[in-house]
Amino acid sequence: MALYQLKIAYDGTHFFGFQRQGDARTVQSEIERVLRQFKWTGKSILCAGRTDTGVHASGQVITFELDWKHGIDTLLKALNAQMPEDIAVDAVSMADDGFHPRYDAISRCYHYRIYCQPNRNPLRDRFAWRVWPPVSIEPMQVAAKKLLGTHDFSAFGAPTQKGGHTIRTIFEAEWCQMQEDEFHFSVRANAFLYHMVRKLVFLQVKIGQGSWDVEKILQGVENQLPQLPGLAKPNGLILVEVQYQTP
Repeated sequence: MALYQLKIAYDGTHFFGFQRQGDARTVQSEIERVLRQFKWTGKSILCAGRTDTGVHASGQVITFELDWKHGIDTLLKALNAQMPEDIAVDAVSMADDGFHPRYDAISRCYHYRIYCQPNRNPLRDRFAWRVWPPVSIEPMQVAAKKLLGTHDFSAFGAPTQKGGHTIRTIFEAEWCQMQEDEFHFSVRANAFLYHMVRKLVFLQVKIGQGSWDVEKILQGVENQLPQLPGLAKPNGLILVEVQYQTP
C-alpha cells in the first residue's frame, strides 16, 4: 500500500463543489467512484482545498492510499481512462508517509476572470463572470495592493471550520488586462476563508465600476469594517496551484 499524490483539473460547472455531499454529484464522489474500480478501500480521499459549487481547478491536489503494482505512468493513464470528461489527472507522484495536501500546503493560488459586455456570451460565461457597466483597472490594482500582508480578513469571509481563526497572509494580489474587455485577478495566500476570493473580486469590481471605495476595502482589511454584501459568481474562479515545501 502506497500514498499517491495527484494533481487534477476539473470543470466545476456540473459539480456541487469538491466535497462529498450525500447523493449530489461532487468531484470527490466521482474520483472515489473511479478509485473503487482499482480496488481502493479507503474511506475518503484528501484534498488541498474544498472548492465551492461551480468553481473550477487546474491545480487541485489530492492524496489516497492504493495497492498498485504497475507504476506511476500506468496509474495516470488508467485513472484518466475511467474519469468523467470534466475531471482529468495531470500528474501522479508518490507522497511521503503522513503527507497531507491541505495542512502541508504553504500557499494556494487562485485566478478569477471577468469580462465586460452588456450582453451575455455563452461561450465565455462558463469560465468568466460578465460584469456591466465596464470596470477601470487602475483603482482595482490599487485595491489589490491594499490586501497584501497578514491581516484579520473576517470582513471578507468566514472560517473554514467552526471557531477557526480568520487571520490569513496574502503574498500576491494583482489584476491584468488580457483583452480589451477581459481582466484577470491573481491572488496567492497561505490559505483563504470561505468565499474570501469571490468576496474580494466582487468588491474590487465594484471599485472598478465606481460604486465602492478603496478606502472602505482598506478599512475592512485593517479594522474589519463590514463590506458591501455580495459575491462574484463561482464560474470565474479557478484553483490554479498549491505549493509545498521542496525537500
